[in-house]
Amino acid sequence: MGVKAAKAERITSMPAAEKAVSEEDEMNLKKYLRGEAADLEVLKDKKLKGQLAARESLFGKSAQAAAKAEKWLMPSEGGYLEVEGIEKTWRIKQEAIAAEVDILSSRKQFDIVLPDLGPYTMDFSLSGRYMVAAGRKGHLALLDMKNMDLIKEFQVRETVRDVVFLHNQKLLAAAQKKYVYMYNESGTEMHCLKEHGAVTKLQFLNKHFLLTSINKLGQLHFQDITTGTMIGNYRTGLGRSDTMRVNPFNNVVAVGHSGGTVSMWKPTSAAPLVKMLCHQGPLTAMAFHPNGHLMATAGMERKIKIWDLRKYEVVQTLPGHAKALDFSHKGLLAAGTGSFVQILGALNRSSDYSRYMGHSIVKGYQIRNVSFRPYEDVLAIGHSMGWSSILIPGSGEANFDTWVANPFETRKQRNEKEVRSLLDKLPPETIMLDPTKIGSVRPNRKKVKPTKQEKDAELESAVEGAKSRPMKKKTKGRSKPSKVARKKQEIVAMAKKPFLDEQSRDIEMSKKKRKRNEVGEDQLLLPKSLQRFSKKVPS
Repeated sequence: MGVKAAKAERITSMPAAEKAVSEEDEMNLKKYLRGEAADLEVLKDKKLKGQLAARESLFGKSAQAAAKAEKWLMPSEGGYLEVEGIEKTWRIKQEAIAAEVDILSSRKQFDIVLPDLGPYTMDFSLSGRYMVAAGRKGHLALLDMKNMDLIKEFQVRETVRDVVFLHNQKLLAAAQKKYVYMYNESGTEMHCLKEHGAVTKLQFLNKHFLLTSINKLGQLHFQDITTGTMIGNYRTGLGRSDTMRVNPFNNVVAVGHSGGTVSMWKPTSAAPLVKMLCHQGPLTAMAFHPNGHLMATAGMERKIKIWDLRKYEVVQTLPGHAKALDFSHKGLLAAGTGSFVQILGALNRSSDYSRYMGHSIVKGYQIRNVSFRPYEDVLAIGHSMGWSSILIPGSGEANFDTWVANPFETRKQRNEKEVRSLLDKLPPETIMLDPTKIGSVRPNRKKVKPTKQEKDAELESAVEGAKSRPMKKKTKGRSKPSKVARKKQEIVAMAKKPFLDEQSRDIEMSKKKRKRNEVGEDQLLLPKSLQRFSKKVPS
């Protein structure tokens, strides 16, 4: 009865105008309540009972405010495909999904066929509104995915291995045949970064404004694009690498090597922070979960492994080969190989990934890259004949934060955000495996000397242990009482020796300190051979 009374007090303590809530509002209210209410009837202290009752009332008001904020500020809800009976979600085709969704969503499902310029790789801006596509034969295209407009396309007449957006859609970097080039949105070449060499993969750290690259020789480069300074240039020493991703949790760069090893780097360290042997053969793809605690890797031995980076252990091994991997905002994993894309998801209460959806493109097309579009239920597939876009229900975050990424931002908002992000730029030293240590106080590692009583007690316990040590029975003539007593004395002396040595060192150090205090400063500055001629300090 006490619990029910506390619950009633928590909910009925709100204004009368807010009592008329629907069932949905009540469910949201229960979601934000902090568990069961305290049983206040068993308390005898009236003062404590009153304080706890006021706190319970405050909890109810805060839960009501949070439920109202969710109703108005987070109107969209994410959802997954749901089936009935023995139907399976992976058997649902894209044609069936397109027939059921609205017109705006159906426009996001398309195929772009460019057979002479592929294979293609893509990258999305932080808000998911803009996409840059790069063909291996030198074709670069910048698109507005919201309005489905082509902003700019141009031909660099050179091999393009990778492309990445910088801090916004106004600048992009392309890894071309010999060097890395930076272009603006109109296709004008801004910089040629010759220090990076023949790069195979590019990544950009948004919070630190660092452009990261790995080249054919296995050299890892970190360059600050605001000042042009090369922050780090390190040899991995683990061979050629064709995979590189950034952990969104701590901004540590992970590089996959041909020997099956994954090494994790930060700009201020010449040695890798972590080296993991993930596969017995070369790595083909790698991806990080948005929370930064899970990593997916794929190897040539036809296995996909899910790793827990908090323990550096494999939590799940899935059969199959993957040339490209990517995690969505909601944790769905897309694996592409050949002309088939498989989407895996941990939809049940267990953390194991299982098959969620599948999609086959035209037979003969070879998938090179898969990338989820931020804040949208869309998966972009780059293949040898162009790129495709398919609908994956439940993959994107339904509600976006305009302070972090705004798909509808104006030119003025974009300029203000650029200035604000430059002012908030983090130094490279803040990149570490555990970013929660930033701002914490380093513990005092100074050793506390034991007291004289503790030393004496430790010596006595060591002597008692030596005396109680059992002696072995030896052959005739070697176990005489005199020899046994002598042996016991030697054992006791050996037990005392470290304590006596430490005691003698302490006495010697105290003598040196006393002598140093008695000798003047002038004498200390003189060589040892001349110290005897200096004047003695009067005592």
